[in-house]
Amino acid sequence: MHQSPPLKRPLVLGSTSRYRRELLERLNLPFDVTAPEVDETPLPGEAPSSLALRLALAKARAVAQLHPDAVVIGSDQVADLAGEPLGKPGHHERAVVQLRQMSSQTVVFQTAVAVVCAATGFEQIDLAPVEVKFRELSDAEIERYLRAEQPYDCAGSAKSEGLGIALLDAIHSDDPTALIGLPLIRTCRMLRAAGLVLP
Repeated sequence: MHQSPPLKRPLVLGSTSRYRRELLERLNLPFDVTAPEVDETPLPGEAPSSLALRLALAKARAVAQLHPDAVVIGSDQVADLAGEPLGKPGHHERAVVQLRQMSSQTVVFQTAVAVVCAATGFEQIDLAPVEVKFRELSDAEIERYLRAEQPYDCAGSAKSEGLGIALLDAIHSDDPTALIGLPLIRTCRMLRAAGLVLP
């Protein structure tokens, strides 16, 4: 009996983050980008890891409704300081407060990724926690860093892939791109499980 080749499903990144888009481009797969319309407000008492997982899945499901035949990636990152979520600062003053809070502390960047295909009912989700140890930071160092890099769209107010690395003592992770916003090792595993062909 002749078997037809597997259907090549389109790939959609459910995110407006340029960092995630740049990371996904590393896989050499064609993909489209669709903004997920999802309320990112934390639920009362919601742990940072639970928030990241919930939002990653909500984003993937929202975009999968718009592209039911596609394999959709949703992702979310929440900085976790002693159980308290730190979001994107949005502006300079809040970024100063966040970096003062994180000085000499270990922050866990909870990065969740979900892969959903509505047509096949496929749904997987995983969490890639990254432990980041910050140096003791003076107000002058914080000010110089923020003026130079302006990381106001990054959870936790620092870009490890840029100058933000100078603020750190150590990074511990089993999925090196997770801290930038998309854990590619886990993403590849899920895309294969969803039926996409990767190298």
